Amino acid sequence: DLLGGRRVLITGAGGSIGSELVRQVLRTGPELLVMVERSENSLYEIEREIRKLGSETPVAAVLADVGERDRMAEIFLKHKPAVVIHAAAHKHVPLMEQNPVEAVKNNVLATRSLGELALEHGVERFVLISTDKAVRPVSVMGATKRLAEVALQDLNRLGKTYFSAVRFGNVLGSSGSVVPLFRDQIGKGEALTVTHPEMKRYFMTIAEAVSLVLQAAALAKGGEIFVLDMGEPVRIVELAEEIVALSGLRPHVDVPIVFTGIRPGEKLFEELDVSERSAYKTGHARIYVSKIKSAAEMDVVRMLDDCRGICARGGEADGLRADLLGLLTMENNGNGVCG
Repeated sequence: DLLGGRRVLITGAGGSIGSELVRQVLRTGPELLVMVERSENSLYEIEREIRKLGSETPVAAVLADVGERDRMAEIFLKHKPAVVIHAAAHKHVPLMEQNPVEAVKNNVLATRSLGELALEHGVERFVLISTDKAVRPVSVMGATKRLAEVALQDLNRLGKTYFSAVRFGNVLGSSGSVVPLFRDQIGKGEALTVTHPEMKRYFMTIAEAVSLVLQAAALAKGGEIFVLDMGEPVRIVELAEEIVALSGLRPHVDVPIVFTGIRPGEKLFEELDVSERSAYKTGHARIYVSKIKSAAEMDVVRMLDDCRGICARGGEADGLRADLLGLLTMENNGNGVCG
């Protein structure tokens, strides 16, 4: 009902999450599906895949950078989407520690710009794909995704567009994730690399995560940060052992597992609390709404100005990282935005 017969725009449509969003949205029979992607090869691959499916839905494959406001304004004007699902982001934690300006530009400022365009063009629903790393973030990536949530929540007061975000943990098999890395290492006869023996992460299949994202989008009334119930976290070393065993080999015997140390920006444990103290139940057993609150208007204005200042100033990554994490301590009447 949310997507059938509607015009739907997906950013980051060639990525792991974005391409699965394309597949699942197509099954609902939208009036038009607009795939926005800045990687030419990724856009080519997902367009080729869906052409093979023979779908009758009109599909627009649009090569564009979500951070280029004029280009995105043209796309909104031409295609008039009713639903926007924003999956485009920089997501790799250690890389963003080294490139904080790019993280701010792509994850915070581009998200706010897209949200403003959605308001201007009468979009009904705007859904941000967020992350468990936005919970009490210690990394540049997590901080920028938390600030993106705040930037969108602030827009709910300005018009009729329902803005919401959906947080979840790691997805199995996504680009750059640990399972493909382990398989590649096994195939090359290398030792499996795990950062720490106690490192834990939440995992979900891509298809399951995307299905729940679409369910959450249908539940949105504006301003929610949805949290997916991802079950119990998994120790990465145990996952490595299972993958070795499933390959017909013996962990620690045929395939060594070595510990390389926690990388910059990483936590031992990520947090996705769906307990009663942290989240409200919804009509869906696997979807909750976080009880955290956004900053008020003046905090968001200042935060965005500070983000633009970080990008304009540039400089050493460590100093910019400290400035960025400092934005999360902003308070308004004692209520911070740290999440």
